[in-house]
Order: sequence, then structure tokens, then C-alpha cells
Amino acid sequence: MKPFTKKLVLENGKEFPGYGFGSNRVAVCEIVFNTSMVGYQEIVSDPTYTDQIVVMTYPLMGNYGFMDEDYESKFPAMGGMVVRECCDAPSNFRYTKTMNETFEELDIPAISGVDTRMITRIIRNEGTQRAAIVDYSMPHDEAMALIRNTEPKHNLLERVSCKKRWFSRTPNHKWDVVAVDCGIKYSFIRQLNAKGCNVTIVPFNSTAEEIMAFNPDGIFLSNGPGDPVDAAVICKVVEELRGKLPIFGIGLGHQLIAMTYGAKLAKMKFGHRGSNHPVKCLDNDKLEIVTQNHGYTIDEASLQGTPIKVTHRNLLDDTIAGIEVMEDKLFSVQYQPDCSPEASSTYLFDKFIKLMEDQKHA
Repeated sequence: MKPFTKKLVLENGKEFPGYGFGSNRVAVCEIVFNTSMVGYQEIVSDPTYTDQIVVMTYPLMGNYGFMDEDYESKFPAMGGMVVRECCDAPSNFRYTKTMNETFEELDIPAISGVDTRMITRIIRNEGTQRAAIVDYSMPHDEAMALIRNTEPKHNLLERVSCKKRWFSRTPNHKWDVVAVDCGIKYSFIRQLNAKGCNVTIVPFNSTAEEIMAFNPDGIFLSNGPGDPVDAAVICKVVEELRGKLPIFGIGLGHQLIAMTYGAKLAKMKFGHRGSNHPVKCLDNDKLEIVTQNHGYTIDEASLQGTPIKVTHRNLLDDTIAGIEVMEDKLFSVQYQPDCSPEASSTYLFDKFIKLMEDQKHA
């Protein structure tokens, strides 16, 4: 048996020795788990996982490699990854790099050979906590002190949002959409392009005047990382623009829309992360199996007295997964609509297009 090189240390004091790969740096972050069976490249490059160590519950990762065309962001900022087994010999004609090579290049530390089932149970039972990926030789007391003394990072949006506006155009476009970049996934931009939208992506701290200067037909509020309170600057923009233009929010954008109307958010025990969550659309009683990636949820009691209508629910714990305020021409979902053409949730983009169409002909 080859000697251990790294270990994962949890805030509760438990240690898991394993084998390091990727970056050799020390990582101290919040640790979460993801139940997806595939899509690890999209998870690694999703800005919503900025400064989080992600435990993958599926035992084998890296078996189809990484592809240059499939990233969800230009500068992935995941804090680290924990896997049972890392495959270093991918079988895929499209792959350009292995998981180890990719993590080295992106400066993401990772560890394999640990009991990911036990770690997941700990997070599920005790809740999300802090953790560190360190050298195997580091004394336990030193690792615990490192976790205690490392301050959690805030204002993650400043790291993941674009610094200047940029464009994603499509031939013969019908609509002009401004997307507020809170950590936007490229797949959402591609989906808007596929629906005939030219998309202008702007920084998260853009003002309402700067957004309206592009003369948009609608506004898209993207997903993103961190505590929604740190993104409260966007609520002011929504307050100024709601009712004037259709607004569609996903993930963090969904939470910010709720905050705009006075709703409160609650931090979840371990959150929802994975591509196998059942969500019910209350308008037609249809079930969707969707991807979720969030650690906060809307406190339903705080919706009393607001015009918000609940449109979707997560069937695992009955939390709110979608809302709308049609008099203000806005709606949002907590989950992340899969952007393949066959996905059941792409109707949400059609709903956004319909609102822009109605606005144009009003």
C-alpha cells in the first residue's frame, strides 16, 4: 500500500487520510457534498462552488477527462474536491486533459482514496462545516487551529463577476437581454442565444441606469456563490427595474428577487447539490428532475404580505423552488435548468421569451 500524502480534516475533529492530486496548496473552506453521477467538469467550473470543498458521492471521477469546450466559466475558483477514486486514464475521444492535470492548472487541491460515504453522512447529519485539505504530516492540533483561525471569505461576487461588460451574440436575433453576472454559467448564456437572444453580460454591481443604457428587452439574474446578503446591491437594481422589464432569476438571482420583496432567507443544514432533485411545478402538477446547487432557501413565513406566488417546490423537503410576481413581470427558480435541448426545464426560457414578447406588443 502506497503511503498517504494528504488528509482531509473536518471542523468536528475527524480526519481522513488519502492521496493528494491537483494543486499542492492548503485549502480551508466550507465543505459540501454533491450527488451528481456525471458532470464533474461543469461542477468544477461552476462559479457557485467558489471557495467550497466539494465531496462527490459517486465513487469514480475523471473517467472521461476534461474538454476545452465544456467549461461553465473562464476562471474556475472551486476551493477543493474530495473523491473516492480519481481516474488518470480517461476514455473519451474529446478529452484534452486529465482531472489531475486540470486541477494542477487551475490550482485546485484535491484528495482521493477517502471514505466519501462517511464524509457525506457526517455533513448530512451534522450540517455543513469547515474543513481543510493539508499534508498528511501536519499535526492534528495544527490542522484544527488552521481551520479555526482562517476567516471565511465574503464578497465572492467581486471575484467571479466579470469586470467589464461583454457580449454573446446570435445570428438573426429577436431579443436583447442584459445578464447580471453574479457568477453566470456559460450554459445559460448559450440557452438564451439558442432562443434568439443577444446577451450583454454586465458586472454584478452595475446600476439600473447602466443596464437600461443597453435598451434591453429583458433582464437575467444569474446564479452565483456565497451569502445572498453580500449581493444585496443587486436588490436595489431589481427594485428600480421590476415592472418595467421582464426579469428572470436563477439560483442566487432567485434569492435576490425574493429579498427585494422583503422575504427572508434561511441557511440550510447541508443544502441541495446534485442533478437528481425532484421538483413539482404547482401550475400543472408536473414533476421535473433537476440540478440544484444552493445552501440557502426562502423562509416561507416571510412571504406573508408580499405579492410573491410560489410556483415550484422541492419534493424532498418541501422547500420553495420557484416564485413569480406576474404583475411585475418577473419570476425565478432556485434550481438550475439543464440546458440540453431535451431538458424539461427549458420551458422556463420560453416563459421569459413570452414575457418579452408580451411587453413588446403591449
